[in-house]
Amino acid sequence: MDMKKVNTFIIAVLLLLFTAAIITHPQASFDASKSGLAMWWEVVFPSLLPFFILSELLIGFGIVTFVGLLLEPFMRPVFRVPGVGGFVLAMGMASGFPSGAKLTSRLRQERQISRVEAERLASFTNSSNPLFIFGAVAVGFFHNPALGIVLAAAHYLGNLAVGVTMRSYGKKEEVDSDRNKRTSRIPSIKEALKALHKARLEENRPLGKLLSDAVISSVQTLLMVGGFIILFSVFNNILSVVHITDILSQGMRMVLSVLHFPIHLDKPLLSGVFEITLGSQLVSATNAPLLAKAVIVSFILGFSGFCVQAQVAGILAETDIRFKPFFIARFLQGIYAALFVPILWKPLYTSFTQLNEPVFLFFPAGKTESLVVQVWNSLVQIGPLVTLGTLFIYLILYTKTLSLVKK
Repeated sequence: MDMKKVNTFIIAVLLLLFTAAIITHPQASFDASKSGLAMWWEVVFPSLLPFFILSELLIGFGIVTFVGLLLEPFMRPVFRVPGVGGFVLAMGMASGFPSGAKLTSRLRQERQISRVEAERLASFTNSSNPLFIFGAVAVGFFHNPALGIVLAAAHYLGNLAVGVTMRSYGKKEEVDSDRNKRTSRIPSIKEALKALHKARLEENRPLGKLLSDAVISSVQTLLMVGGFIILFSVFNNILSVVHITDILSQGMRMVLSVLHFPIHLDKPLLSGVFEITLGSQLVSATNAPLLAKAVIVSFILGFSGFCVQAQVAGILAETDIRFKPFFIARFLQGIYAALFVPILWKPLYTSFTQLNEPVFLFFPAGKTESLVVQVWNSLVQIGPLVTLGTLFIYLILYTKTLSLVKK
């Protein structure tokens, strides 16, 4: 039997069933679309856009080459990726999904990293940003700022653990063995500055063109991200409406029972497997013990959800980077992040709550929650204006680019 034909048939049938469900449940589909669109234009677009544009400019000006040369002695022996991976790791942690995949793809297109190195790098540089973990999950859903410390620490430690685990991936495919051994000598600042200047000279686009291309590339990526968010919001809601969620949750209930977790976390966990925001919110609303809920949410954040994974798959598809290593790494990070929560629970959560100390030493006690809430609410309020304004600028730049191409 030809498995390709079987896969084609199965996919076609699933798409027809999904289309039929949307047609027969138009109100549920419409509500889910609005919810996904609101999340995209209020939070995702304005929070990711500055990082995307800045990253493009840093690559164009050669600053990434400068940072990569300095970080080579650290990134190469620990993660077996070039030093530029340190830049991707930092930007991925700061800005969140799917920045790590976007930057990894960009470096691969620039031929600064090999395919195997890109697959390693993408596996551990995609993470939730701190604002989402603290603002949306810890404060918004759980109303517990101290919980954000545990979730963030477990999440980012899980990221690094995945990086160390994946360092052995693709050894047989490595061709340039001498390049992988180049870890002993620490480059000087002078050498790094020379590399920066050389990279800048090789970039022949003027500043205006560089900035225009950065805006166009960033907005196009975010438009794709928005489409996936809306699609999976509708898909998740349709599964619930047609009661498929009830069937699938039976499998989750068996897994939770084996692990001695409350079985009524089955549907929230299943929702989180598809989309992290809805899943985290549903977990917070259950009456399970806080530690159990923290472990489940940590797994959801680490696994990232099929919605984020689809976004990454769309970005990686523009290069020769394979998606399978990234998918495997998401399971690993979900497991690592879940395991780190009970390990960090006493030193990072119980000690703060028992001693009644402020979560952040920089802010007075009682002020942390209001500060995080204010930042999150401000982003939600100004987000639509930033999105609409940027889309207007994008249309102008894109139209101008098309007119120049025609000439």
